[in-house]
Amino acid sequence: MNEAVFFSLFKEACEKCFGNPLIHPLTETDSKILANKIFEKTGLVIGPKSIKNYSLYVLGPKDYRKENPSDATLDTLSRYVLDAPYTDEINRKKNESHYPYWFQYRNKFTAGGAAPPVHKVARPKKRTVLLITALAIIIIIPTIILLSKKSHTDSFTDNFFSITEDSLLKHGWILKSVNPQWWEKRSEKPGHLALFTLRGDNWKNAENEAHISNLIMRRIQSECFTVEIHLTGFVPGQNWQQAGILLSEDSTFKGKMIRLSISYNDFFGGYEKPPEIIIQAVSSTETGNLSRPEEIAHFVLFNIEEDKKALVEKNLETSALKIEKYGEHFRFLYTAGPKESFAFKEITSKEISIHPRFIGLFAIQGWTNGLNIIPAYFDSYVFTSIPCVQ
Repeated sequence: MNEAVFFSLFKEACEKCFGNPLIHPLTETDSKILANKIFEKTGLVIGPKSIKNYSLYVLGPKDYRKENPSDATLDTLSRYVLDAPYTDEINRKKNESHYPYWFQYRNKFTAGGAAPPVHKVARPKKRTVLLITALAIIIIIPTIILLSKKSHTDSFTDNFFSITEDSLLKHGWILKSVNPQWWEKRSEKPGHLALFTLRGDNWKNAENEAHISNLIMRRIQSECFTVEIHLTGFVPGQNWQQAGILLSEDSTFKGKMIRLSISYNDFFGGYEKPPEIIIQAVSSTETGNLSRPEEIAHFVLFNIEEDKKALVEKNLETSALKIEKYGEHFRFLYTAGPKESFAFKEITSKEISIHPRFIGLFAIQGWTNGLNIIPAYFDSYVFTSIPCVQ
């Protein structure tokens, strides 16, 4: 095995799975995600523990324990990266025991299968070395500064024009907890991603473990950022129906989290009041669901009086949610109206001890039974890295 080629192959596999370059060793959860994705696409198995060890080997110090993946493993990784046809171990042993995809991948790093020749170069004179060094400083330092500034302005926008699984994966989305029946309906409104308010919640209760069907998520590389989603015609109509944004410190979405959503509320502790459409922000700053979440914002958009339902629907023809993060300072904003020309308004801001690494888009109806399932049409998603200064 050529170590440099393996490093390149493993990094490509990680970037294909998660949508971002590999800059940290994989967690156990991420290793399981990659293992599942490789099996789903190739029909072949690489264990999550091996994948985690490979990530430590690739990114660890030079004296880190070396790994020695077999040709079969290298071929499996190559098949995943190169989009090889689906197979299984029996058929591979029968038809492709020579591991053609690993050799196909490896050969692209060589010229005719041989390493490029090494030529001796005359030692430059001292004055030439000084001149080259000075020019390098003049060129490299401004480049580093420019790249540093660029890292704060990196952005990603998805208008959901194409929502095939391949397209979503290419754009860095990861799908969790697939409900095939409803996931197949994701394209029912052109130019939108349709998620449906299925039974579930990101916090558990006495009878149910935390679970959200058809959650799509992305990695976050930035400490400071803004993220916003735009929805079309989302009008929740029964208690706990909601759609919005999740921020989480891990890819399981079961630890420290923040949730911002458009929701329906008709619970008033026995008092008689009209139902509400609300913007709700909820956070949990302990891992493992060790405490109940804290509601940090409950902003009433509309009271749904019987003769005003049509007006409420008109004013929710377009809506949007936005979160700004500066260090541990978070701002929560919204907009809603018949058209997309309305400005964002702040609901609240708060210091929260959480450092999210994943963003999720979701639609749920909580742990209720027998409710009407409705679509949440996501029109667009916008993420922007920003400098960590206010």
